[in-house]
Amino acid sequence: MCTSIVYNGNKTMIGWNLDILDMEYQVMANQRAVYIAINDAKEGWMPLFGANARGDFVAMPTCWPFDQRSDPSDPEAENIIHLDIDLLLEKKTFGQIREIVENREIVSVPGVTFQAQLSDGNGNVLQIIPGQGYRYLEHPAYSVLTNFSPFKGDSERHPWMGLDRYETATAMLESADSGFDAEDCFRVLKATAQTVCPTVVSMVYDVTDRVVYWCENREWDQIQQKCFEMGE
Repeated sequence: MCTSIVYNGNKTMIGWNLDILDMEYQVMANQRAVYIAINDAKEGWMPLFGANARGDFVAMPTCWPFDQRSDPSDPEAENIIHLDIDLLLEKKTFGQIREIVENREIVSVPGVTFQAQLSDGNGNVLQIIPGQGYRYLEHPAYSVLTNFSPFKGDSERHPWMGLDRYETATAMLESADSGFDAEDCFRVLKATAQTVCPTVVSMVYDVTDRVVYWCENREWDQIQQKCFEMGE
C-alpha cells in the first residue's frame, strides 16, 4: 500500500505515505536528499522514495492487482527501480527520465508491478506503470496515485488497490485552495494513513521552499525537517 499526492497552488507540495509490513527501512537525510531506504536481501539498503535538493520527488507504490506484462523479458528494457533511484540521487534529470519512458520499454521485477509518480521542481508529474504505459501531466492542479493503475481504474478489483484512499485524497485536494501548505498536506496524509499494513513514514516536500518534513509511525506531533539551500 501507499499514497502519493502532488498539489500545485501558491506552492508545489508533495505528500507521501509509505505503508509497508515486515520490511526494514530507515530515513536518511543529507545536503542533497531526504529519502527512505529499504533493506533488500540481495541489494542491501536501497534509496527508493523521497526528495532531492533539485526539487524532484520519487514515489513508488506497488500496483495491485499484479500485471504480468510488467515482468522483465527483454534485457534491453529499463527497470523502473533503477530509473527512480537515478532521479532521486540526481544521476538523471526528470527530463531524461521522461525521454527514456517515452522511447523505451519499462519493466518492474518478477511477480511485482511497481509503479511510480515522479515530479520535478516545476510541479510536473510523470506516472509510470510498467507494461501498461505512462502519463505526463504538465503542472497539474493536483495528482494522486495509490495502488491501482490509472489506466485500468477500478475495472480490476483488489483489496489492496486503495481506491478509498484515492477518493479521500482526491476529494480533499479538489476542495483545497491555492494556499495549500505543509499542514494541509499532512492532513491529507493523516486521512489516508493505514494501520493494518501500517504507514511507517509520512513525508511532505515543500518544493517551492525546498523543505522536507516527515514523521514516522503516524506520530503526527513529532515532525522532523530538512531544509535544502536554495540554488544548490
